Amino acid sequence: MKITDSIKYVGVNDHQIDLFEGQYVVPLGMAYNSYVILDEKIAVMDTVDVKFTDEWLGNLKEVLDGRKPDYLIVQHMEPDHSANIMNFLAVYPDTTVVGNAKTFTFMGQFFDLDPAMKKLVVKNGDKLELGAHVLNFVFAPMVHWPEVMVTYDSTDKVLFSADGFGKFGANDVEDPEGWACEARRYYFGIVGKYGMQTQNLLKKASGLDIQIICPLHGPVLTENLGYYIDLYDKWSAYTPEEKGVLIAYTSVYGHTKEAVMELAELLKKEGCEKVVVTDLARDDMPEAVEDAFRYDRLVLATTTYNNSIFPFMHTFIEHLTERFYQNRTVGLIENGTWAPVAKKTMHSMLEGCKNIKFLETSVTIKSALKDDSRAALAQMAKELCS
Repeated sequence: MKITDSIKYVGVNDHQIDLFEGQYVVPLGMAYNSYVILDEKIAVMDTVDVKFTDEWLGNLKEVLDGRKPDYLIVQHMEPDHSANIMNFLAVYPDTTVVGNAKTFTFMGQFFDLDPAMKKLVVKNGDKLELGAHVLNFVFAPMVHWPEVMVTYDSTDKVLFSADGFGKFGANDVEDPEGWACEARRYYFGIVGKYGMQTQNLLKKASGLDIQIICPLHGPVLTENLGYYIDLYDKWSAYTPEEKGVLIAYTSVYGHTKEAVMELAELLKKEGCEKVVVTDLARDDMPEAVEDAFRYDRLVLATTTYNNSIFPFMHTFIEHLTERFYQNRTVGLIENGTWAPVAKKTMHSMLEGCKNIKFLETSVTIKSALKDDSRAALAQMAKELCS
């Protein structure tokens, strides 16, 4: 695939994978992107997952058309991008590997490096001239590993963004939901903890004239870049993307679910813009996390369980807190037959989050919905929609 006249795509699509990083379902597969810059000197941008060695080397050979690469630039040492470094060097041993000091530290942990390997250790802000193309290296530590750097080609105005602006899904499959949904799930699942570091990278990128973004996962972005950058700015600043309410619940015998469904109907009657309901025991947990960061309001509903809360709810809240959930309004619904403590537990787990406003109205169900708990649900709906 042609990116520009002198930049070519040589990545691969993975339709064999069931769980990305061992935890994220990827029904549309996954893309591992790699690029080649053809100039007086040739630079290869990253490798791909080890399962696709032959395909990737074949793509590379076709694009090189008899030439040999001068540089292999390693922006990120996660194995889905770095696993073929040694396989590449077995074919092209005279190539100089480019990375920063941490890159080579990690590389030595993954591989037994040949002391004779040609390498170029770059610092933040360093440049590499290929001829007409000038590559500028911008360090992006903890987006989302400490060695990560991105590369800006000032000639074609291309940002090679490492895992930034990536998404779930293979590039040869049309995503019926467009870019944002799976990019959001990817961001909050994998990068979401590092909002401050992502903000720092966006500030550095704001001073560059970027016309094309080439990520390591997902499609190359060539149009309306302001849309993607604005979303990344919102996500990394923990700013709600949309007005809406996510109701996340667990239910053992159906009584808590009944309360949740009643609240959802009440919210719709109150004119709430968007209401999303997710069963944390059955629905995709990363998608629930994604929606919690997407909308400006969240209701948590669960049962007391072993003098705490139901395990799936506990896990869900941990996902939020470890990603620095903040700047939202939260309502709490608990159920318990003899000693309900779910509300207290959920509140305690979220206390360390910044700028969380808890609703004045909370709901306690003692076993099953009654007039008093139904009245509290109605009041909660009014407060959420006010």
